[in-house]
Amino acid sequence: MAGLGGKTAIVTGASSGIGAAIAHALAANGARVAGGARRADLLETELALELDVTDPASCERFVEQAVEQLGGLDILVNNAGLSLGRDPFDAGTEEDEETVLETNVHGLLRMTRLCLPHIRDGGHIVNMGSIAGRQAYENAAVYVASKFAVRGFTYALREDLLGRPIHLTTVDPGLVETSFSRVRFRGDEEKASAVYANVEAVRPEDVAECVVFAVTRPAHVNIDELVIKALAQSTPVKIVRDNA
Repeated sequence: MAGLGGKTAIVTGASSGIGAAIAHALAANGARVAGGARRADLLETELALELDVTDPASCERFVEQAVEQLGGLDILVNNAGLSLGRDPFDAGTEEDEETVLETNVHGLLRMTRLCLPHIRDGGHIVNMGSIAGRQAYENAAVYVASKFAVRGFTYALREDLLGRPIHLTTVDPGLVETSFSRVRFRGDEEKASAVYANVEAVRPEDVAECVVFAVTRPAHVNIDELVIKALAQSTPVKIVRDNA
């Protein structure tokens, strides 16, 4: 497996969870990493820059600073994402819808558009999707729609980039134990903990290892998609729990 020495990377949503694990794994394999997050003080990357993917001006500043300080760009990991609530669609609010869509869809499109001109030949774009973008489940309509959009965009972009030396991968995790559920349930620790109760969930480091695998393949190989689930999980909501 080729290392990442001499490569540079941008990781969005890199202050915690999967994003932080990916940033650490890329750096451990030799890449220089610029991490972006709204709370830049929580970043542990070589370059720690404030980034709100829902804000066009913030994205423009971030990309300009990151590319200038890194001296170029090889890898973009569009990881920033969230979900709000677990309710039937008609019980949700337009404000929450806009937050989810702006973060998960528009933010990803925005960062990709801004970074593409800077990605060097042989570079790689990794879009963080979800198994929710492969199989719908109840009381998550907007989040599901956002992740179907990520998957569709990734495949459409693959067509647009065909013939250019840029790799493109969508990574679709299932149950990963992070702060995702705490955000979804607006800080309700009891509800968030119940999501991961009595099951061995995937760890952020497991997802990061798969990302490193994808971005270190030979130049003629493209890993189109990776689906990562806990062994005890078959669908977004079908999970075998040890209640003993």
